[in-house]
Amino acid sequence: MKKVVFLLLLIYIICGFRVSKKNQLFTQPTVGLGLGNKAPNILLPNLNDSLIELWKLPNTLVLIDFWASWCAPCRAENPNVVKLFNEFKEKGFSVFSVSLDMDKHKWADAITKDKLVWSYHVCDFKMWNSSAVKDYAVQGIPTNVLIDKNGIIIAKNLTSKKLITFIRKYYETS
Repeated sequence: MKKVVFLLLLIYIICGFRVSKKNQLFTQPTVGLGLGNKAPNILLPNLNDSLIELWKLPNTLVLIDFWASWCAPCRAENPNVVKLFNEFKEKGFSVFSVSLDMDKHKWADAITKDKLVWSYHVCDFKMWNSSAVKDYAVQGIPTNVLIDKNGIIIAKNLTSKKLITFIRKYYETS
């Protein structure tokens, strides 16, 4: 009788564990780089050396934008990002700019010259060795990732008109 009770208890524990593991898969998205994954967290210093954490942003939609002051294609794309920010900031849209710069003054000057008026600018001055660059497998810049209010990746590497069209449709349907 003790063996039977022990076996039933063991089966209950094993099956219960499997059910909870299975349910966990549906409630907590996997952190990764694919569409539908939770975006990896980024914790880097801003211009004032205060740490800014991506996962703690209050916004409904965030464009994670990898760029640098020395990157001509990035600087050419910045006016489009500014236009996008200005159009959708009242709806909760923001930009989380991750710079690959090595010079703080050049980075700050580029933010001012390009009128990047959003609050979230970060850089650790490690260029391609930055933890964010590694976590996001950035191979070139400009690179961007669009995440929703839950931190889920909903689009990647959209620029100019495609990015604006995508975000307009996102807000129309939400």
